[in-house]
Amino acid sequence: MKRLHLSVGVDDLDASIRFYAALFGTGPAVVKDDYAKWMLDDPRVNFVVTTDAPATGVNHLGIQAEDEAELDEVYARVAAAGGATLDEGETECCYARSTKQWIVDPTGVPWEAFLTHGEAHGDAPIRSPETVEARGGCCA
Repeated sequence: MKRLHLSVGVDDLDASIRFYAALFGTGPAVVKDDYAKWMLDDPRVNFVVTTDAPATGVNHLGIQAEDEAELDEVYARVAAAGGATLDEGETECCYARSTKQWIVDPTGVPWEAFLTHGEAHGDAPIRSPETVEARGGCCA
């Protein structure tokens, strides 16, 4: 079953962790110096707060697949939505190893479609299609 992904840029990580832990009724599953992630089942969402975003507020949205078949389904939906896509393939970002693709909606909101393969131990930054292209690729 797919999971909605929301990434929010914040100024004060500790204050945001306290706020969202109270709001969600549970602490984050992952905490780093610049990042915290909740993997919630109700609602089914991968929710991230980070101080390493281009700006505060909603950074990007996404759909996280649970397996290759779901990722293929999501990629087909991205293609049907139209517009240019940015295919990163295998990459490391947000402390995870993933296969991902990006598209931007008509109002400029970046969306990523991805399948996470495991944890990454580097501090690869949160990205969006614009930052990926500006840096010349994944985490460059």
